[in-house]
Amino acid sequence: MLLADLLAAFMLLTRLPVGRFARGDAPSDLGRCVWVFPLVGLTVGALGGLLYWLMNKAGAPPLLAAAWTLAGTMAVTGALHEDGLADTADGFGGGATPARKMEIMRDSRIGSYGALALLLSVIVRVAAIAALGHPLLVMKALVVAGMLGRSGMIVLLLGLAPARNNGMGASVGKPGAWRAALGAGLAIAAPLLFLPLLPAVATIVLGLGCSVVVMKFAHRQIGGYTGDVLGACEVVIECVVLTVTASAFGR
Repeated sequence: MLLADLLAAFMLLTRLPVGRFARGDAPSDLGRCVWVFPLVGLTVGALGGLLYWLMNKAGAPPLLAAAWTLAGTMAVTGALHEDGLADTADGFGGGATPARKMEIMRDSRIGSYGALALLLSVIVRVAAIAALGHPLLVMKALVVAGMLGRSGMIVLLLGLAPARNNGMGASVGKPGAWRAALGAGLAIAAPLLFLPLLPAVATIVLGLGCSVVVMKFAHRQIGGYTGDVLGACEVVIECVVLTVTASAFGR
């Protein structure tokens, strides 16, 4: 059961080739694997931190190393969350009714709202990583941001119903209370372990606070969540958490 949850979460949220280790088909109840979401964030963040360290050792300047670091994390996830951010921005910004908003979100073409949202998210994260500079600080910040970002998705799954009855968001479903609590607990523990108390509390409050804001906004816009909204929430939280850590420790 533990292995099945781990594999399901990594298959859902990354492009890492873990499917070969799965026994049979993916579990039909994906809600049971939500507690692993923060561990996925830990893995993606750690891989990004490792890439930054290698670039730093190779003599790359911080801004260049930061850009390649973000590119590496996007490669690991298949830019799944960035795609959700762009679709959500286009839908929420361009549609007049919930039905029209969801229709736009399903359109593979990107509009001005989506392009601007992607551009801003990339600038914020690259700038924050470059400002942190030191590889150890970058590693800690990326791990914390990745874990809190994925835990924000759990908040939406608990607080909202699916806006449509198909798609990735609907396939996850409502997680069990103890699994959701375990996932949130793992994410909250990360900043408390890796950061001084005041920045740690700030990342927890602001990061998870963003998930509540996104949840209420999504409810008002389309009456629930979709897979795109979950991805958008993750990117927004990453941006906020990296901004907080860069402000606290950046040079």
